[in-house]
Amino acid sequence: MQLTSAQREAYARDGFLIFPGLVSPAEVAVLRGEVERLWDVEHEGTVREGSKRAPKSMFRLHEADGATASAPFRALSRSPRVLGVAQQLMGDDRLYLHHSKVNVKAAIEGSIWPWHQDFGAWRLDGIERPDMSTFMVMLDDATEISGCLYLLPGSHRWGRTDAYLDTSTAYRLWSVTPEDMKRRMADSPAPVPVAGRAGTCAIFHCNLMHASGHNLSHRDRWQAYFCFNTCANRPHDVPNPRPDHVRSRNWAPMEMMPDAVPPAAREPALAGAVPG
Repeated sequence: MQLTSAQREAYARDGFLIFPGLVSPAEVAVLRGEVERLWDVEHEGTVREGSKRAPKSMFRLHEADGATASAPFRALSRSPRVLGVAQQLMGDDRLYLHHSKVNVKAAIEGSIWPWHQDFGAWRLDGIERPDMSTFMVMLDDATEISGCLYLLPGSHRWGRTDAYLDTSTAYRLWSVTPEDMKRRMADSPAPVPVAGRAGTCAIFHCNLMHASGHNLSHRDRWQAYFCFNTCANRPHDVPNPRPDHVRSRNWAPMEMMPDAVPPAAREPALAGAVPG
């Protein structure tokens, strides 16, 4: 998948690109089946919330080993549509995944993700430069009422903004203070909702401000994220580093795979219906 000069310029200006329909309905079905298969697997990289203890985040789906390993997610992360796009926008063919995850915003109970920059946390992992991008894949239709992702155009050009550790949600997050966001947003373009049909994708810079609200709809909203870093920008040693599912130790350059999402290669890990 070759990006145009206009797309490259838009990414440099706005800090993101959106690709409607980049993943087919059949591929989305395979990926959703993998989430269902892994739904009840107990793993340190699965954070849960709500009355049904549904996953809030499920990490490390892109590796070939481990409790949450998924061949379809691994293939997609290494496809020309995902890895190839990241390589073009980041200007480097030697990339690895700092981590991957599926975020589940549960119907009615799914909590917010406050305004934040991803690099606010990743720099604490020992990564020196904000030479990173995140590729998002929508596994459900997303609407504003279902708590879709919002991106603030051009905010990646602000550089790093001071953050605080927000413990109000199930997953602790380095967030930007409301006072700072109010001041900055007063002189910024309107936030862009990443809404649309399942299979819509987006890629955004690690310093781009983004957030999502509560899911007030009656349906869950699932999205997958692949967080790319350049191999040259791998973390240096830090005291008490975070575990591998959020701060990968696999810094080998990713190799491109065929541009297809294969069917799941394994039987479901646990039987039973998925809530929602």
